Amino acid sequence: MSDTLHLFRDRIQSATATGQPLVIVGGGTKQWYGHPGDGAVLDTRGHRGIVDYEPTELVITARCGTPLAEIESVLAAERQMLAFEPPRFGPASTLGGVVAAGLSGPRRAFAGAVRDFVLGAQLMDGKGELLNFGGQVMKNVAGYDVSRLLAGSLGTLGLITQLSLKVLPQPLCEATVRFALDEATALRRLNEWGGQPLPLSASCWHDGVLTVRLSGADAAVAAALRKLGGEAIADGPLFWDALRDQTHAFFAAPTLWRLSVPSTAPALATGGRQLIEWGGAQRWLRDADIAAADLRNLVAAVGGHATLYRAADRSAGVFHPLAPAVARIHERLRAAFDPAGIFNPGRML
Repeated sequence: MSDTLHLFRDRIQSATATGQPLVIVGGGTKQWYGHPGDGAVLDTRGHRGIVDYEPTELVITARCGTPLAEIESVLAAERQMLAFEPPRFGPASTLGGVVAAGLSGPRRAFAGAVRDFVLGAQLMDGKGELLNFGGQVMKNVAGYDVSRLLAGSLGTLGLITQLSLKVLPQPLCEATVRFALDEATALRRLNEWGGQPLPLSASCWHDGVLTVRLSGADAAVAAALRKLGGEAIADGPLFWDALRDQTHAFFAAPTLWRLSVPSTAPALATGGRQLIEWGGAQRWLRDADIAAADLRNLVAAVGGHATLYRAADRSAGVFHPLAPAVARIHERLRAAFDPAGIFNPGRML
């Protein structure tokens, strides 16, 4: 065990003994997500570095405090990538925070979510014990898949100390095109295209314009462009980066909702302005004059849930209320990994 891990263990064991809550922080780029934390800061940035990376195996293993920018730079040198395109939110973003937040970018609907790329994880629990889950291979089905369970847990189950992630090759060719379409027509087109062998890798509808990205072999992208038509966009990479990192002007709103619904859900009468991603499955909402309970009921009626992604007033609750049975599973998991309740208490619920 390294000196840094010894320090983490001492802090955690002391916190458990005294009941002192700990707020786990890496680069601090996602501290606004979820409910505010209250406790002593446990800074993970000292535990950094790539432990193992073999490009031919398509796996990278790194410590929790490793900057996301460092990992992306190493992967880019081998023309590989984190295919779920995690939002960077600035150069301080760390790998541990990426997985703990569980946020994915524009490619998520076509490549998979954060949890789909987590092969293994090392976790320090509330007793200061170092636990290992999963591994560094793509076929790992032994036991309960805790490594993927950590994705989106916001540090409430323990301190993620190390992660092994699957990586993928960068596409050989990419192109971006746009179409002038109303919301209902855009959703219909996206669902039609989703059922065809097209190399779609991202989509975005906003203010009457549907933008899609095509990724793959040169011939496949060229054939898709001939089939779909549309207006080509020269600065496509800049557009998708702005969407990924949420520097797009749409996201500059004091109150922002994230609606997760089936891609086949119809246009929702929410009022306000929307930006729709992931083939219709992720719908961002701003400037809406609708009560939180009414919005959540509307979204639940089509089989989805609503997250108060960013707001000064979070009294309505950040995350969609869990079904009682699911809430009990969450409680039992937290009790198993963190019996004293010291890790990011109240961050999720």
